Formats: sequence, structure tokens, C-alpha cells
Amino acid sequence: MEQPTSKRLLSIDALRGFDMLMISGGAEFIVRLQGKSGLAWVDVLSQQMTHPPWNGFTFYDFIFPLFLFISGISLSFSIRKSERLGRSKGTIYRKAFKRMLILIALGIVYKNAPVPIFEPSQIRYGSVLGRIGIATFFTTLIFSNFDWNKRLLWVGGILVTYFAALKLIPVPGYGAGDLSFEGNLVGWFDRTFMPGILKQGTYDELALLTQLPSLCLTILGSWCGEILQKKSDRTTGMLLLLGLAGIALGMLWSPVFPINKHLWSSSFILLTAGMAFIFTALFYWLIDVKGYTRWAFFFKVIGMNSLLIYLAYRFIDFNYTSALIFGGVYAVAPELWHPVFESIGALALVWLFLFFMFKRNIYIKV
Repeated sequence: MEQPTSKRLLSIDALRGFDMLMISGGAEFIVRLQGKSGLAWVDVLSQQMTHPPWNGFTFYDFIFPLFLFISGISLSFSIRKSERLGRSKGTIYRKAFKRMLILIALGIVYKNAPVPIFEPSQIRYGSVLGRIGIATFFTTLIFSNFDWNKRLLWVGGILVTYFAALKLIPVPGYGAGDLSFEGNLVGWFDRTFMPGILKQGTYDELALLTQLPSLCLTILGSWCGEILQKKSDRTTGMLLLLGLAGIALGMLWSPVFPINKHLWSSSFILLTAGMAFIFTALFYWLIDVKGYTRWAFFFKVIGMNSLLIYLAYRFIDFNYTSALIFGGVYAVAPELWHPVFESIGALALVWLFLFFMFKRNIYIKV
């Protein structure tokens, strides 16, 4: 039977670490390899580490949705633990609400540092951390009050309603159903109601309306977490089937609602949720079922302190430090390769920094 070895699954920490590695320098390292190795597959991989300008999909588009999904998994474990300890729903809700406010505040600092606090119109309020906080708060409410099949109805209702709104509600000057960068409903809604500045001037994918579909990833992640907690011998197979179903539904929907990370289109949500189920299944099977744990330690060190490295990578220039420390070593290499070696050094510094915190049991959590 497929039995995890402990209540805390190493596979989830490792998967979170893999995801954070891409955010904290891993993707940049791969991008810097483009055109240098002479290997076609390396160039193809590097092209997957940049976002498409509008419609379309690359692996880099998957990184943030995967983190939202993992947040849902972790949330399900946390809520069930709180329930076993006898904590009331009110206590759970207050904790989630407080966490949301802290993450929104940290997100504003991250996106705007130094924050122009006396010019609020010049602040960008949409952020990755804010989105995580909002998604986990509302998922807490839904997870605590509805069983899994009703949560699926929430997901279906949100995704269908979002699709209908973008297709049927007319945008002034563009009409209904315009999914272009300039004419979509999301951009108009954010320009009209979102305070502060928008990332692209007239549009911001982390503003208001896209909060709704992105929430579905965390809800689906919480369902995945429940499946993992049941410790069934069918867990891996179930997660794989759900993953394939999500990918299939996303692809089937894409001709009428294109896969688009900027819009967080319903097809994009289903595609990335399907991929997240599959990645979870593979990490779970390899680590917690088959017991191949040694390779996971590298990712665990990163995954146990994901908030810390996300913030640290914003305020600490690891590439600069890498050049100072290792520049004399790779100076003998062709100059074309210097950025690559700089990235390798930066990744090493990131991991060693997190390993130092790990060995001293120092974790930054909200």
C-alpha cells in the first residue's frame, strides 16, 4: 500500500523547493544558457523560461500556478490539524485573514521598494504575495464549509462565470468578447476600479478580476491535499488521472478561451491545475511511496523557507555577490560564459544561505 511515512510529506516540501528554485535563479540560469552550448534541447528549454507576450504557454507560466496549488495542499493539512486540536472555525478564519493582510503588505513592499508611501497613486498594489494571501483566505472559508464535490462546483462555477463575463459583457470602445490586450474586460475592470498603478500601464495580471480564476488553483490544491491525507494505495493513480483530466479539459476549452496567463483564462487554470496534479503525483510516488529521498533534500532546504528566499532574492543581489566571490575563478573561461557561471554561483549562495537557516531551524512563516 502507498503509505506516507509521516503527517508532513517530504514530497510537498521538495515540490515547493523545486518551484521556488525556478523563481530564485534557476530559470535565469537556464535562460542564460541559450545560444551557448550548441545543444538544441538546451535552447528549447531556455525558451520555456520566458512568458509569451499574450496567448500561448511556456513552462515558466506554470511556476506561479504551481505555487498556488501547493499552497492549497499545505492549507488542507493545516486546517485538518487545527480541527484535530479543537480550534474553532473563527480562530482558523482569523488566522487566515491576518495572514492575508500580512502577505498583501509584504507584496506591496516587494513590488514597490522603496515604497512611495506619500504618493499612494504611484504604488502597485497587485502582487504575487497578495494573491497567495487572498487565495488562501477564501480557500480556507470554502474548504471549512463545503465537502470536496461542492468545492468542485465552486471551481466550475467560477471558471464558467469568468468565461461568460469576458465573452458577454461589453467593454466600452471594444464591445463584448474581445480577448485582446487592449480590449479585454479584465483590463477595463482593473483600469476602472484598481487603485494605484498597473504593471503594463493599462493592464495588470495581478490586479482585481483575475483573483477569481486564480483562486481555483488553491481550491483544487486543497482537494489534492485531502486525497494525500487519505493515504490510499490508489493515491498516485488518482492524482495522475485528475491531472490528465485537467489538461484535457483545458485543451478542449482553449479554442474558444485561449490559454493565457495574463488573463488567467479558465483553460489556463485547468491546464496548470492538471500539470500540478501530475507533478504532485510524481514527487509523492518517488519520495513518499518509493522512498527515494536523498535527491529531495536539495529541494527540501529551499521549500522549507520559501517566503524567506522569495523576499531575500528581491533585496539581496546574489548575482553581484557571486561575481565578487567567484569572478576570479571563471575569469579564465570565455567571456560569453561568464553570466552562466555567475548564475551558478548565485544559486550556490542561495542554497547555502537556506541551508544555514535550515540547520538552525530558522523558518520565516506567516
